[in-house]
Amino acid sequence: MIVLPAPAKLNLFLYITGRRDDGYHNLQTLFQFLDHGDELGFEPAPDGELSLSPALPGVAPEQNLIIRAARLLQSKTGCTKGARIHLTKRLPMGGGLGGGSSDAATTLVALNRLWQLGLGQEQLARLGRRLGADVPVFVRGRAAFAEGIGDILTPAAPPEPWYLVLHPGINVATAAIFSDPDLPRSSPVLSLEQRLAQPWENDCEALVKKRHPEVAKLLGWLLEYAPSRMTGTGACIFASFDSREAAEKALAAAPADSAGFVAKGCNQSPLFTALRQLKEAAPSSITAS
Repeated sequence: MIVLPAPAKLNLFLYITGRRDDGYHNLQTLFQFLDHGDELGFEPAPDGELSLSPALPGVAPEQNLIIRAARLLQSKTGCTKGARIHLTKRLPMGGGLGGGSSDAATTLVALNRLWQLGLGQEQLARLGRRLGADVPVFVRGRAAFAEGIGDILTPAAPPEPWYLVLHPGINVATAAIFSDPDLPRSSPVLSLEQRLAQPWENDCEALVKKRHPEVAKLLGWLLEYAPSRMTGTGACIFASFDSREAAEKALAAAPADSAGFVAKGCNQSPLFTALRQLKEAAPSSITAS
């Protein structure tokens, strides 16, 4: 079995710069990975069989992004091989940490190797775009300044601090936030250098705080320890710290009705660190059929 991480991401800033004719939104955001996330195990299965365990509550297997990614890879390449996939789910659904997109990206990358398909990174990223706008950044595995609908990526190298990430115990529906008439949609289009020079904000935050008082309350609490922001469309919030110890101290004091973790910011995805280590340890183990 190949066991690989599906790391979380943070949106260090998020600005909505306009609404497109197709209903999607143009944005500018800065993605960075965390050394914390889901974990997936992959082993070969015969005759194109695909299975996922355990099933996610409320999500039909064929609607799960993991199975959809595997089916898409089979369809694109004509591959008749299968896989049994085991998911260790650590990231909350509807939390803004990119868990589903990261799971899909890890599936594409892992099965490309397991099935010996030989697709390049750009080919996998294009496939990933069909599954969701955030999937390509996880496939490419580098911190990035994203524009367009989040799929135009420019490599970036922000600082890599320790983060405290907190979840208020609710889910926020991304579609509901982007369809709300009160969402700001007119932030100026700026260069990465201009964005980095300004205080970082999230255009979705005020609206989510209004719709979900739990998010507002937790942001206010974390602000006592460090400047806090929301990631994506929420519900998770985060703050950066100079040391793991400082972040752990704040986590220990977090409100009882929240959940959270401490993680290191990573400009290279832990997925690709794990792949490199796996290849160095046992080259044949990542290309078994």
